Amino acid sequence: MAQTGIADRAARNGHAADEGGAGLAGRLLGGLARQVQQRIPAADLDERDPDYIRESLPRQWLLASLWFRGEVRGLGNIPESGPVLLVGNHSGGNMTPDTIVFTLAFYTYFGVERPFYQLAHNLVVSFPQLSFLRKFGTVAASPENSAKALQAGAALLVYPGGDRRSLARGLGLDRLFRLKVLPISLALPWGINVGDFLGHIPLPAKITVEALPPIDLREEFGQQPDLDEVYDHVMRLMQDTLDALAAERRLPVLG
Repeated sequence: MAQTGIADRAARNGHAADEGGAGLAGRLLGGLARQVQQRIPAADLDERDPDYIRESLPRQWLLASLWFRGEVRGLGNIPESGPVLLVGNHSGGNMTPDTIVFTLAFYTYFGVERPFYQLAHNLVVSFPQLSFLRKFGTVAASPENSAKALQAGAALLVYPGGDRRSLARGLGLDRLFRLKVLPISLALPWGINVGDFLGHIPLPAKITVEALPPIDLREEFGQQPDLDEVYDHVMRLMQDTLDALAAERRLPVLG
C-alpha cells in the first residue's frame, strides 16, 4: 500500500509509471525526494538582523581580507534598489567562503538596511553552529523561498549547480518569470576551498568575485524566454569571466 501511494503521488506530479525494478526505484526515490522537499522550512525574512550585520561586519571583513584577500568587483553593476536575482557559482565543497566574501561586500556597498538573502542547503540553515548565517539573511533553498524574498523586493543570491538543466530548475525560472523581478546579475568568484563542516579549514586562497552587468530576460529573450537559450547565454558569460579571472592567478592554490 505504501508503494502504491507513492506511485500514485508520483503520477499526479507528472511522472509516468515505469515498468520493472528501475521504474519502481525511481518512483520510490521521487516520492522520498518530495517528502524531503516538503520539510524545507519556509523562509522567515525577519530573521535577517541589520543591527547584527552592522556590528559584525568590520571583524568579518578583516578575517576575509587577511585569510582570503577577498576582492569583489563590479558591485556598481547591481541595480541599486528593488528585487534582483544574483546568479553565481561557488568554488565547491560544504564550506563556501566565497559566499561570505560576497555577502560582506554587498552589505558594505549597499548598506545593511537593503534586504539581501542567500539561498543555502537546508542542512546549512539547520546547523546550530551556523545559526548566525540566518541573521545575515541566509534561507533554505527552494522555489517558494526564492519567490518570497523576491516578492518582498529583496536581492537574492543563488548558486545553482549540478547537471545541465539544474540552473533553470534551481532558479524556478518558470515561476519567477511571472514575477516582476528582473534583471538578473551574475556574481562570479574564483577561489578554492576543501573539506566538510568538521575537521577542514578553507585554504587561504585569494577569492575574487566579479558582478557582471544585469540581464533583463524579457528584454533580451522576449516575453516567453526559452530556458535552454537563457541557460546557454548565462553559462557562456559566466565561463568567459571565470576564464579571465583564472588567467590573473599567479600561484597554485594561493592565487
